[in-house]
Amino acid sequence: MPNLIIQPTFLLLLMLAFSQVQAAEAPAMSVQITPELSTRIRLEPVEVSSFSDEIRLPGRVALNEHRVARIGPVMTGRVAEVRAFVGRNVRKGEVLAVINSTELSSAQASYLKTKTQVGLQRLNVERARRLFNEGIISQATLREREGVLAEAEVEWRALADQLGVLGMSAAAIEKLSGTGQINSVTAITSTMDGTVIERKISVGQIAEISDELFTVADLSHVWVVAAAPEQDAHVVQLGSRVEVDVPALPRDHFVGRIVYVADIVNPETRTVTMRMEVENQGRKLKPEMLADMIIKRSAEPRLTIPSQAVVRDQDRDFVFVEVVKDRVELRPVLLGTDRDGRRTVESGLASGQRIVVDGAFHLNNVRNLKELE
Repeated sequence: MPNLIIQPTFLLLLMLAFSQVQAAEAPAMSVQITPELSTRIRLEPVEVSSFSDEIRLPGRVALNEHRVARIGPVMTGRVAEVRAFVGRNVRKGEVLAVINSTELSSAQASYLKTKTQVGLQRLNVERARRLFNEGIISQATLREREGVLAEAEVEWRALADQLGVLGMSAAAIEKLSGTGQINSVTAITSTMDGTVIERKISVGQIAEISDELFTVADLSHVWVVAAAPEQDAHVVQLGSRVEVDVPALPRDHFVGRIVYVADIVNPETRTVTMRMEVENQGRKLKPEMLADMIIKRSAEPRLTIPSQAVVRDQDRDFVFVEVVKDRVELRPVLLGTDRDGRRTVESGLASGQRIVVDGAFHLNNVRNLKELE
């Protein structure tokens, strides 16, 4: 096979075509700074500064479940009265509703009946002891009657405990024992200080033990719940101080601490759930409000430039860099996070290089016009 010989003329044409393709792919780079342009732009050296990166996680405000009580009846009964409504502030032990319960009256009747049996068995034991002392009955008979009394007393105490579980106080039980008057009315009381945020009860309904009739919450502290991408989850530590940005409250600033970081990654979203506790002064934070959890990384020296120095062209970032006096060149750069009006530089610039920080947009328009000429 004969050797392929490339003529110099053909090689020159090939290089010229390649350079034209490159020129078509990349924007014209160099611009002369005329006296007119110099009044509209400003150059500064690239500097290393302390830069604190941040992660912004979308989330929501939620109830602090450690400060929520879901309250229901301890027995089945018919609702006779409702005293608490949504939005009302209540104290621990305050009556929320009143119900009539046949279960309570039956328990009280059993208590009184057993009390009567205890009294009778005590009389039997006293009589048996006299008969034993007189030699009329045996010791075995005496012990048998004492055993019956002990069983009755155990049942009596158990029924008293049952009345306590059903909501009767020690004073009420003592009154029942003294008067023998059955009262089937019992109260549903709050188990904590807080605000009634939910009510599922009305007069006349039958309330079951499994029903949650009231929800009382202490709104002085709330949670902000968010989900962090798994690659950023390592930044979040328990006890870390975190800021909260609430779009509905742009003038307020909230700060809290991380109280929970999930131990597993959600396989569907590839995120890690976390929550923080925030003091809710003035109760401005409402559950289900949208909120951004802002987690700041520790400050470290980074090469940064002003955001207004960046020129966006063909989905890439560029910066005008001074190459010689009164001449700048548009160079591609790889930039990172934008924070407080500055961008971190990953590559493309070095410390000390002078760049156009004001007027870059105007300068780029001048470059585009020259390219069209």
